[in-house]
Amino acid sequence: MCKSHDTILTMKHHIHIKKSNALYTISVMSFFLALHIALPTYFNSSFLSTITSENNLSLIYSIQAVLTIIGLLFMSSILRKFGNYRTSIILIILQTFFFYGILNFTSPYIIISFFILALTMVNLIGFTFDVFLGENTDIENTGAIRGHYMTVTNSAWILGPLIGGILILGENYRGIYIAAFALLFPLVYIVYRNFSNFVDPHYPNISLTKTLKSIFKNSDISRLMIINTVLQIFYAWMTIYTPIYLYKFVGFNWSEIGIILTIMLIPFVLIETPLGRLADKRFGEKEIMAIGFIIMGIMTIALSFIIGKNIILWTIFLFITRIGAAAAEIMIETYFFKKVDKKDSEILGIFRVTRPISYLIAPLITSVSLLFIGDEYLFIVLGVLCLLTLIPILSIRDTA
Repeated sequence: MCKSHDTILTMKHHIHIKKSNALYTISVMSFFLALHIALPTYFNSSFLSTITSENNLSLIYSIQAVLTIIGLLFMSSILRKFGNYRTSIILIILQTFFFYGILNFTSPYIIISFFILALTMVNLIGFTFDVFLGENTDIENTGAIRGHYMTVTNSAWILGPLIGGILILGENYRGIYIAAFALLFPLVYIVYRNFSNFVDPHYPNISLTKTLKSIFKNSDISRLMIINTVLQIFYAWMTIYTPIYLYKFVGFNWSEIGIILTIMLIPFVLIETPLGRLADKRFGEKEIMAIGFIIMGIMTIALSFIIGKNIILWTIFLFITRIGAAAAEIMIETYFFKKVDKKDSEILGIFRVTRPISYLIAPLITSVSLLFIGDEYLFIVLGVLCLLTLIPILSIRDTA
């Protein structure tokens, strides 16, 4: 009996080490992917405005959102056919091709086409990383593991705007796209080197209709989908419009904007891991989630009342909005992955669809709002939307 017990303990210890090593590798992968995304993200709109009218930005992001939604909805079928490892490798190679096209073609139509496909591909690659992570996560440590994963990811997001702001020369954005392109090579190597023996979970063949029905029957998950959609609208709106607003309306240069955005994103690194642990051990997710949205809402509204080119005020206010966003984000992720089985790739796909949907909704909100108010008051609209999210948040049931 003792020998058998020792054998079981040894096996558990071995499995724990394997999972720890896998989590470390996935964290490194997520850092490279996040930095690849973060370098150009806050400058994409400004780059596109150099080759097309700003009026076309909403259309470009809308097309990208639709393609991403379609791609995510088909991911479960793709994974059943090719497996998560092969799918991730193929997607990264395709992303390399699209970035090569952005850098080397001169036709605006081709560049915009590759740009749309590249933004779509990033979301699909991120989905495959979710599968890798899900297979190496224990449910009792979901908050801590998700917090660690997102802290590593968000540390790249902090570096992205700072490095991107330095790499831009006047209105020449080529440097940031070269850097983002280069990051894809170590990324594909890490996946190839470490996950060639990845054992896929069973991906159930469930129709989209049945998946949606199961989501609607679960009031907690359906409300969480609404909550996450609002958070993603906040991110989409801030990503597309805030840099342009700071550059064209407030008058900051790109180096100053890079510093503002870098400091703004620090809360994602500082608080997500400890809040994830707190959610596992002591507090319910919905309370912290509600506090996060209250902070987001109030401080986003306050942005409309900053007068003049005051870099300190803009940095402080944007920083505080991200304290709220970071708290909301980690609670949403923790709640979802505690409630949903890691094998439910269809539900995960719908959950991740909220991100591209936000890129359809955010421009629509902006376009309609501008018919009635000036640019500076758009922050009020976004802030009120964040506060209204308290309604579904307070209706969900905590996981513990």
